Amino acid sequence: MTTPSLPTTACVDRLKLLADPTRLAIVRLLTDGPMIVKDINEHLAMEQNLLSHHLKVLREGGLLESERQGKAVAYRLTKGVHNATEGDAIDLGCCKLSF
Repeated sequence: MTTPSLPTTACVDRLKLLADPTRLAIVRLLTDGPMIVKDINEHLAMEQNLLSHHLKVLREGGLLESERQGKAVAYRLTKGVHNATEGDAIDLGCCKLSF
C-alpha cells in the first residue's frame, strides 16, 4: 500500500469539497481547460452569487486557481490536480478520481 502525499485530514477535506454536486460539476467542467465564470454558468445555470461562492470554496480548498482576463475571471484546476494526458481524472494528492 502506498503512503498518500497529503495527510489524511487534508485528503478528507478535499473529498468533502467534491461531495457537493455543484462543486463536482465545476471541477469536471474544468478538466477540459480554463473557463471564464460566464461560460461555467452557461453549463450550470445558477445564480451568479451561488456560483461565485462555490468557486471561492474550491479556490480556498486548493483545487482551483483564478486569473483576471479583462473584466472576466478565468478559473482552472490547480497545477498537479489535473494532467491533460489523463483525460477526466483528477489527482487530489491522496487519491485519483476519474469521471
